[in-house]
Amino acid sequence: MMSPKESAPRARLPNSDSVFSRVLVGVDGTEPGFEACRQAAVLADPHTPIEAVAVVHLADAAKAGMNAPRLAAELDREAEAALEEAGRILGERGRTRFVNGFVTAALRHEVESAHATLLVLGSHGHRRVTEILIGGVAGELLHSAPCSVLIARPAEDAGHFPSSIAVGIDGSVAAEAALQTAEQLATRFGVPLRVVAALRGKDVDVAAIRVRAPSGVEIDAHPVEALVAASRDAELLVVGSRGLHGIRALGSVSERVAHQAACSVLVVRSVPPR
Repeated sequence: MMSPKESAPRARLPNSDSVFSRVLVGVDGTEPGFEACRQAAVLADPHTPIEAVAVVHLADAAKAGMNAPRLAAELDREAEAALEEAGRILGERGRTRFVNGFVTAALRHEVESAHATLLVLGSHGHRRVTEILIGGVAGELLHSAPCSVLIARPAEDAGHFPSSIAVGIDGSVAAEAALQTAEQLATRFGVPLRVVAALRGKDVDVAAIRVRAPSGVEIDAHPVEALVAASRDAELLVVGSRGLHGIRALGSVSERVAHQAACSVLVVRSVPPR
């Protein structure tokens, strides 16, 4: 059985301030995890290595008594199979790693160690309340990850993802970071960008919105309602994060939208320093 010490060496990633310059994907052997790999491969900066990490808590196997060796071997095989498929999806850019530990803590440690600018996770379709109560991986890392987070959902046409992008703005610094990222993506992929400003949000700066995005769509609604509606006509929704963590983040617009949206959601946070 392979051990964490025998996992592939960490790739040396380029030093850049792009959200997509140092990308890490959480892989769990499920289709949502592989969809996360596919979208990471599309969005990552060209020629940038992408790290796929599979986390297995081998201590759970130790609780199985006499069946521990068999269970540990099975967990190991599943992790190897998941990483093999992830490597196939990512191609030559893929760097796969096996990590032993609790999933959320291990992934956060990997993000911090790699100075990742983006963590990509698949959506398992859990309702937001369910993820909060049972500690879903995506839900927990939306609160605690120090970098931008992409929650990947299947696109209608995977071969042309993202075919359309929407972004929410409110005149804040966090929204400006989201808008810049969305504009860069729209230009890079040559796809339409819809800018949405929900006027019933907290501390909305309407004057700043109209100066920055005069052609944006202003909607007399709460941000969550407006952005979830916009997600139904987009393949990627980009929102900013005001930097809230833990219990303060549970009611944040970005966290609620990420759980309720009909498409993939990119929550943009400031790029961590190296």
